[in-house]
Amino acid sequence: MTGPGGVLGLHDESDVVIARLRVRELAAHQGLSKVETEALATAVTEIARNVVVHAGGGSLVIAAAADGARRGVVVTVSDTGPGIADLALAMIDGFSTGGGLGSGLPGAGRLVDVLAVESTLGRGVTVTLTKWRTAVAR
Repeated sequence: MTGPGGVLGLHDESDVVIARLRVRELAAHQGLSKVETEALATAVTEIARNVVVHAGGGSLVIAAAADGARRGVVVTVSDTGPGIADLALAMIDGFSTGGGLGSGLPGAGRLVDVLAVESTLGRGVTVTLTKWRTAVAR
């Protein structure tokens, strides 16, 4: 991946670290505050780690977002793992299939402005996270 944004494979923990760094780079380029940047980086880290641990790997796409004057970052994380059997249940705090705290998806959702999850059993999961820059007081 070169410059802000791009595509990154997710195969092990080192890829998760690189994804976090690249998300920070693009968030800064888009003018997100340090707090907004860290919130997005934390959400992406959680989702990317889930892909490595539960699906055996996947990919991550980082892109600049614009809606009129509004600027932000969209991160799409995909895998071809087993999928999520009950997406509604997976979005509830405390639910875990892997023995963790069960705060992955719902926690990531609280850190970003938009969280979209698509899952097909036996075909994988795609999670899209969007974080917008807060308007700066003039």
